[in-house]
Amino acid sequence: ILSLFKISPGNVSRYGFEGPSALINNDLEQVKIKNIEDKNIYNGELKWIAVQDRYFMSCIIPESAVTASMRLFLDKDNVLENQFMQPESIINPGTQRTFGFHLFMGPRNTKVLKESGYDRDKAINFGMFDFLAKPCLWLMNFLYDHFISNYGVAIIILTILTKIILWPLGAKSYKSMNEMKKIQPLVMEIREKYKGDKKKMNEATMSLYKTYKVNPVGGCLPMVFQIPVFFALYRMLYEAIELRHAPFLGWINDLSAPDRLLSFDFSIPFMQPPYGIPVLTIIMGATMFLQQKLSPAMGDPSQAKMMQFMPLVFTVIFINFSSGLVLYWLVNNVLSISQQYYTTKKAA
Repeated sequence: ILSLFKISPGNVSRYGFEGPSALINNDLEQVKIKNIEDKNIYNGELKWIAVQDRYFMSCIIPESAVTASMRLFLDKDNVLENQFMQPESIINPGTQRTFGFHLFMGPRNTKVLKESGYDRDKAINFGMFDFLAKPCLWLMNFLYDHFISNYGVAIIILTILTKIILWPLGAKSYKSMNEMKKIQPLVMEIREKYKGDKKKMNEATMSLYKTYKVNPVGGCLPMVFQIPVFFALYRMLYEAIELRHAPFLGWINDLSAPDRLLSFDFSIPFMQPPYGIPVLTIIMGATMFLQQKLSPAMGDPSQAKMMQFMPLVFTVIFINFSSGLVLYWLVNNVLSISQQYYTTKKAA
């Protein structure tokens, strides 16, 4: 039995994977810490077992794939043990048998893991949208290696290229939103006229949409197709070790850490240390507020009132995110505002 140990954090992030993993029957098996009690033994042809966090991993690799087991333990002090259990074998007196293993301890870097062999690069998995995230990671690294030695600029270019690809979907969405904005006064009149009769209100509203050939969900459907790309980029930027300690400009000297201008000795509500002014996050919140102002008002007053607080809510959520993630979201917002403004002017 060979074991890997790792002190498991009490608050494992839900945005990426941290914990034990293995390549079993050529399939990646990642076990969440909370699921170890439910199942702790995994059998099959093992190429390697590992424990990993956001940026690093330790890995035991047999010299050749072997039918074996991965067994997991988590003690009361949150110490995780990942065991490589080889089947029992009989060694007769006077004979010997050699079992060869490799130990890898290092970064979860695609290039490093791929060059080291044994399919270790399969340990890098960005979840449901892995098939989108990995090409984005490759492109970001390609831009950094061949054009600009600044990952912040690479993120900006990657975001612009993604926006260009998704431009037709965005244009269709904003066009539909503009059509809804034009008939919004008529919708409000119907709501006022039939406020005591919801059935007639809905019938009159649907008749209005039909008359003006407006699809009430037309602005949402194109956005739905963009969501996988957003999540893929989000997950990739969260886990990419390339951004660790990577400077951008000015006060942003680590794209994997939250941006903080200046430094405070006192705590700030909702902010994790270090304490300071989250400039990028504040600007991102301002762009969300502007984007909201450009969008048509919602028909339901209660929903409209709730949506007014969304820029503030997102600002608070993003306050502890890495500056690389916030930079991506900020640039994407600026590009979306530009496209929305252009589409609105063109329609006018």
